[in-house]
Amino acid sequence: MPLRVLIADDNPVVRAGLAALLSGHDDITVVAEASDGRQAQQAAHRHHPDVILLDVHMPGVDGLTALPHLTPLAPVLMLTYSGEPETTLEALRRGAAGYLVHGDFTVDQLLAAVRDASRGRPHTSPTATEALLGHLRSASSATAHGNTPSVSQNAPARTPSSSQLQPSMGQSRSWGAQLSTREAEIMDLIASGLTNQQIAAACFISEKTVKNHINRIFAKLHSTSRAEATAKWLGTAPREPR
Repeated sequence: MPLRVLIADDNPVVRAGLAALLSGHDDITVVAEASDGRQAQQAAHRHHPDVILLDVHMPGVDGLTALPHLTPLAPVLMLTYSGEPETTLEALRRGAAGYLVHGDFTVDQLLAAVRDASRGRPHTSPTATEALLGHLRSASSATAHGNTPSVSQNAPARTPSSSQLQPSMGQSRSWGAQLSTREAEIMDLIASGLTNQQIAAACFISEKTVKNHINRIFAKLHSTSRAEATAKWLGTAPREPR
């Protein structure tokens, strides 16, 4: 059976274009369209899609507000013109299966992202990944200099359950020297409270690859849990006796 896709975007031209593009493939069918988050939720309950494509900025109920209500119903791919790091991070925190920025992916990459989302494999486009990692590095630098990372006044409100972003790239030189560049990036994301799925989306890799990196990180940090590894990475763990 073809994958059932719901498209939520307030721009009718974008919706029509996406619908025509996706419906041109035998293994994908567009079952519904919506112009805001409320309509998307209603359509998801009615049509039971396999994947939801969701814009961020929509009148009425926007994408970030609707996201926590949609993720229990189907994997949600954010498909938007907004590549701001705060928005990208918040979407991942709220359960998005991926984040694609218009103009930053090919048709084949979009089709692959839709198919992979239905299988639980996350995707982010390069702009979203770079924005997210750039934000984490900036926050790390500010933390290292004793400053609190600034957040744009236009950034969306965080959910009460969201942990405060506190990455510390390179903060522990002794541990950092033992990790590869990719492992250090992933350790920063772990310390920021992201799940394996969210880390996979941020780094544009599979969850299996994330797990493999985490296993190597735990071995290098002599840790058996995320909490223990984070404490050592942030420099808050008690020193081990020599």
